[in-house]
Amino acid sequence: MQDLKVLTKEEKEGLDVPRISEDQVAENSFGKKVYIESYGCQMNFADSEVVTSILQENGYVTTSNVKEAHTILLNTCAIRENAEHKIRHRLQVFTHLKAKNPALTVGILGCMAERLKTKLIDEEKIVDLVAGPDAYRDLPALLDEVSDGQKAINVFLSREETYGNIEPVRLNSNGVTAMVSIMRGCDNMCTFCVVPYTRGRERSRDLPSIIAECEKLFQQGYREVTLLGQNVDSYKWTSEEGQLINFAQLLEAVALVNPLLRVRFSTSHPKDITDEVLYTMKKYDNICKNIHLPAQSGSNRILDLMNRSYTREWYLDRIKSIRNILGEECGVSQDMIAGFCTETEEDHQDTLSLLAEVEYDFGYMFAYSERPGTPAEKKLTDDVSEEVKMRRLQEIIDLQRIHSAKRNEMWVGRKVQVLVEGDSKKSKLHHFGKIDSNKVVVFPKGDEVKGDYVFVNVTHCTSGTLLGELC
Repeated sequence: MQDLKVLTKEEKEGLDVPRISEDQVAENSFGKKVYIESYGCQMNFADSEVVTSILQENGYVTTSNVKEAHTILLNTCAIRENAEHKIRHRLQVFTHLKAKNPALTVGILGCMAERLKTKLIDEEKIVDLVAGPDAYRDLPALLDEVSDGQKAINVFLSREETYGNIEPVRLNSNGVTAMVSIMRGCDNMCTFCVVPYTRGRERSRDLPSIIAECEKLFQQGYREVTLLGQNVDSYKWTSEEGQLINFAQLLEAVALVNPLLRVRFSTSHPKDITDEVLYTMKKYDNICKNIHLPAQSGSNRILDLMNRSYTREWYLDRIKSIRNILGEECGVSQDMIAGFCTETEEDHQDTLSLLAEVEYDFGYMFAYSERPGTPAEKKLTDDVSEEVKMRRLQEIIDLQRIHSAKRNEMWVGRKVQVLVEGDSKKSKLHHFGKIDSNKVVVFPKGDEVKGDYVFVNVTHCTSGTLLGELC
């Protein structure tokens, strides 16, 4: 994730991490100011928008100035050990603020809160409040407990909570793209993953509230929504009339909100993505032709140890269907883990050969990080040395960089439609946006504004960006 705000000198002390925090509304009669930072996946960033909505309804306002905050909330990730180290380091940065203002409340939200529970309060004396991903409605009451001099904690996992009736407050929004959560939790039980234990069991949000949110976003000027879920392909909701709605049907319903509203989604699971979904994507021009399809490994032996519920052959069949139905231009991205338990050099070569066969547009690649409480931690041995993990990871990254460049080069010399998202990072004289396969395009400004669709001739590229001129 990219950094979402300019940090103060104090905030930068020894740490470079992603965060969300922005003034959202004018002061009200309460004026209790909350500073929020978010880490990790898109789900966490979307959750921070729900948290902000709940707090605003209870008299709080958000601030981008940590020094003026009455409450600091860190919405955390626990997917890798390094993510938790960042949070603990960040808490050290806030210690001097707490020393100057003992009334300052510091809270930990999200997956790390759910995983460590009361240990966080015991180990990090600065922490006053701990709330898991399903406890955000309780935040006002928890903050009241802290105001009364108590430590507050709620890490109850729900089988029903979807926050479907809460309208998120868009934080640091560009006014063009927005995230819409469609489900929470996960039932897949991959052996390396903490998500089922930190976010609970899978449950889907009701279709009417999703459509209402997308319609309102379009009315507010947004032109792209990303439907979020740990495994969107397993979305299932039953109407009062007894009609079962699956993900393909949800996707179609969102596409019908307006043809000018682009629709993306993340994340798909290889065992669940269906041809019905792919044909629905093909049917509607405003459903972006881009699929994030985590593989995690190219070795059948490792996939079995990971409990991924598919084989290399199954995965490649899904890739074949994507190419046959949506064409070679459809963007496909991956997650890969280097150095999972007992991974051999042969297993690693299987992963490299999978990369070579698929030729992904983009990837998220990591060295395996054993997480306490997962089946892998309990039953398998993390026996691949850090040195070997990092060497294998670098080989995966190097190969992906070659493929990213190759996949970008196929667009050079072509005219593409771009949704303008704002100024380029490097120059206010340039705009940037994405084509529907999720590739970033940078081009000199014309008369267009954010939210416009424009056509750009792609003249050249890097491994990460297309560059061109307005048609």
